[in-house]
Amino acid sequence: MFGETTAVKDVTLEVKKGEFLSLLGPSGCGKTTTLRIIAGFERPSSGSVFIKDQLMNDVPPYLRNTGMVFQNYALFPHKKVFENVAFGLKYRHFPKNEIADRVKRVLDLVQLPGLEARYPKQLSGGQQQRVALARSLVIEPDVLLLDEPLSNLDAKLRAQMRIELKQIQQRIGITTIFVTHDQEESMTLSDRTVVMQNGSIIEEGDPFKLYEDPKSEFVASFIGQSNFMKGRISEIDESTMNVSIEDGPTFTVLRQDGYGVNDNVTAFIRYERLEVLPTKPPEGTNILSGVIDHVMFLGTTYLYRVAVGPKLMLIATEPNIRKTRAVEKGASCWVRVEPENIGLIRKL
Repeated sequence: MFGETTAVKDVTLEVKKGEFLSLLGPSGCGKTTTLRIIAGFERPSSGSVFIKDQLMNDVPPYLRNTGMVFQNYALFPHKKVFENVAFGLKYRHFPKNEIADRVKRVLDLVQLPGLEARYPKQLSGGQQQRVALARSLVIEPDVLLLDEPLSNLDAKLRAQMRIELKQIQQRIGITTIFVTHDQEESMTLSDRTVVMQNGSIIEEGDPFKLYEDPKSEFVASFIGQSNFMKGRISEIDESTMNVSIEDGPTFTVLRQDGYGVNDNVTAFIRYERLEVLPTKPPEGTNILSGVIDHVMFLGTTYLYRVAVGPKLMLIATEPNIRKTRAVEKGASCWVRVEPENIGLIRKL
């Protein structure tokens, strides 16, 4: 707790050896506080922290054998790369020859050989990030803790560093806990993602499961982009169900266990699962006429906002694979979504 504010509550986590686990959520959800509790920088008002079956509550941070990479890297500006990376080893009184060997090996690992004599200000943002990572890895920690270490990089470098970070983690097999608010980073890097909100765990699972089968509207909206529509189950047969949308159409969805007629639900359709077509398909279900209300060119994709009836607006994205211009605003069109591409969330 911070004063009267409970930053983290009822969080129970077990991280497997060698697993890459992400704590994902918006600012203020408790993910960084959870990481700092594991590292020992914050003391929980209740509960316990175990690392390798050893209770850590009264163990100071420097004795927990965790390596932490901070968002701002926290490099010593007056120390050269070698001294920055070697800091933890010197603090632990390792022999000079072993320090030199370890620093060389870890700089090779993060692809920074030959930069030992440079100062942080002489490095690019990506190189500084690697130095911070090397400083955490050189002590051979039991757990690597990463607090949004890629957020200060530009978009292209951030995408490149995701790949390199995952490759390094897999190569050495280190248990890693990664804090991020970026769902794309979480999906790219994680074996398992834990979604947090208001200090608690909302949902957890592998990235594919969380994306394809979220159990809450918060997770469905935070991971990916979706159209959300309130409705109710109006009909159920052997393989499908009909969902009547408030002030909108009726969609056919695949039958799911646990739903009954008249149950209130939120239906959601991922932007990329909604097709925008210039002519009406000859057959199929969930085909609606519409008018293009807005078009955005995003380089790799087009984004369409389509008016479907007087009170329903749907958004769709289409990959830019034909080098042709988008359907223009005001044009008539048809939208289609397959029954398996409509998700349901129960409304209590």
